[in-house]
Amino acid sequence: MKLLNSFGPNPRMVRMFMAEKNITMPFVDFDILGGANRQEPYLSKNPAGQTPSLELDDGRIITETVAICEYLEELHPTPALIGANAEERAETRMAVRRVELNATEHLYNAFRYGPGLGLFKDRMRCLPEAAEGIKAKGMDGVAMINSLLKGKNYLCGDRLTVADLVLYCCLDFVGPTGSPVDPSMTNVHAWLARMNARPSATSSLSANWSEIGMRG
Repeated sequence: MKLLNSFGPNPRMVRMFMAEKNITMPFVDFDILGGANRQEPYLSKNPAGQTPSLELDDGRIITETVAICEYLEELHPTPALIGANAEERAETRMAVRRVELNATEHLYNAFRYGPGLGLFKDRMRCLPEAAEGIKAKGMDGVAMINSLLKGKNYLCGDRLTVADLVLYCCLDFVGPTGSPVDPSMTNVHAWLARMNARPSATSSLSANWSEIGMRG
């Protein structure tokens, strides 16, 4: 089993998940900035061209970050980052759904259509005229999450989960690239400080992130 890896917040999230669970496996790196994920041989493995992908020993490919993490948790159940029982798993999946639908997908598109337009304009349909509105929509989602974090250490109370990793890797990426979290969202900032302090937050960064100038 190996991770088809690249720079970027989504591959970083899977690497952070693996670091939290002390999972190791070989990485095969692709130059996403050079478009290697939109060319062969990567497209024969993942026709959607997204990174990362998990290649199993029999050659089958699992894509989508949370699906990869759920599969890895099935193989390595502790520490549980999805959940140790049905109730915890449902709570985690609820948090992931809220994070992705209300915040992260909007913020990623705001980057693709705005600061990242030069990179993405020839790879996907971009809507530069919508960038500011989508950014505002994403920040509305962060404001909702700010209210949900009141009195909690993490999105699911005292449990670190994959939902925290999804949100963290997004905000840590888009903050320096044009979508910082408003200082008034004090619960999110306190949560960010807790996430930043985790060793996995540093170890999951790509080796060349500082040269690229983005945290992925």
